[in-house]
Amino acid sequence: MTSTEPRTTIQGLVEKARNAMAQFADATQAQADEAVTALAWAIYEPGRARALAEMAVAQTGLGDIESKIVKNQRKTFGCLRDLSRVRSVGVIEDMPAKGMVKYAKPVGVVAAVTPSTNPTATPVNKAMFAIKSRNAVIIAPSPSGWGATSAAVDYMRAELEKCGYPADLVQILPKPVNKALTQELMEQADLVVVTGSQNNVRRAYSSGTPAIGVGAGNVPVVIDADADLDDAAVKICRSKTFDNATSCSSENSLLIHDSVYDDAIAALRRAGGHLCSSEEKERIRERLWTDGKLNRQVIAKDADTLRDIFELGPEAQGARFFMVEEDRPDPDSPFTDEKLSLVLTVYRVRDIDDAKAQLDTILDVCGKGHSVGIHTNTAAHAEQLAESIDVVRVLVNQAHTMGNGGSFDNALEFTLSMGGGTWAGNSITENLNARHFMNVTHLVRTIPLDQPPEEELFGAYWKQHGR
Repeated sequence: MTSTEPRTTIQGLVEKARNAMAQFADATQAQADEAVTALAWAIYEPGRARALAEMAVAQTGLGDIESKIVKNQRKTFGCLRDLSRVRSVGVIEDMPAKGMVKYAKPVGVVAAVTPSTNPTATPVNKAMFAIKSRNAVIIAPSPSGWGATSAAVDYMRAELEKCGYPADLVQILPKPVNKALTQELMEQADLVVVTGSQNNVRRAYSSGTPAIGVGAGNVPVVIDADADLDDAAVKICRSKTFDNATSCSSENSLLIHDSVYDDAIAALRRAGGHLCSSEEKERIRERLWTDGKLNRQVIAKDADTLRDIFELGPEAQGARFFMVEEDRPDPDSPFTDEKLSLVLTVYRVRDIDDAKAQLDTILDVCGKGHSVGIHTNTAAHAEQLAESIDVVRVLVNQAHTMGNGGSFDNALEFTLSMGGGTWAGNSITENLNARHFMNVTHLVRTIPLDQPPEEELFGAYWKQHGR
């Protein structure tokens, strides 16, 4: 591909996207909502949800079909619920007492960079956010997931046309997808939204285009002295094993209170965990990483495959995930880092202050800004984590993967992209949502004078420090 070919290719896609936006510019709120529902149905329909999940696993070699079906449907349904409650066309807020009216406007052509771990659900999720505010989206998929993403895009385009809306509101980069093509898209789009590698996030921020990136996960979870151990173990197993631990919200470490350590390990074993011997741990260390990097041939595999790769003993037969013990988090140990596999590092903690110190060490290695979890019946301990740990989310007594990206039993918005704030080098400190895909015009009228006397604002300061 010559140096001019990426530019020409992207110019053609962007032109089609702008033409589609022009045709969609006068869409009412009801029409925008119908278009979003069409996109949701494109992946939620049971036959397509399964077909796309099967394609994703077959093409990328990552994750689990049944989990991806759940992700295709549950995340999409939850996102549709959230979007149905948001105004995104015309007047979105009227505040007569403040003399202000807010109008939503499109941001333009959105470049949506999506990861190999979610080649179908994430593109649809971002397309729903974009089209909600009458934008167009061009998806830059992972090269390994192009086929599955392309199929999802075809389904979305077909559903849009069925409703009479321009198909070019949703497009995909042609294959072979490469860095030059993705970089050119970032530079020509009006907004870049990146989920996936931190390398892509950094490239987006340096593209010269407004960009939203999300941080790396490496979730540590505390099991407190008064936790319901069996409930915690079942939730941890459910979360850790979902999609073979490909989620950025999957637990990577457990910090267990010393007073309940043995009982907690027993509960985790009952839930499906295997505690590895020191020899098994060393084989995991040798095979999960190659030259200091996660081994692509090992990550995101099912438990049976990993048991064979790691040559685990008969005690591991039937286990659903594998635990390795470490004394304390060590920045030089790979087990402190994100593992993208059914391997869980386990530590002992003396009390909540020790837990906080160990959490800080883990997150300084990877995952700062993202999230932590705690299983506890002491509300103050969860509050202490929220006050002191530099993360956007602290989940209490939840299966982390199921709760962190939005759930029907918590108030987080459904998403597949989770901001980590400036701690993670991100511009957002919340779950990616519809508000990030709209510009807002403020109509400002005068109101009765709101100017307090000097004494009201400076009085206490003057009294304490003088004029």
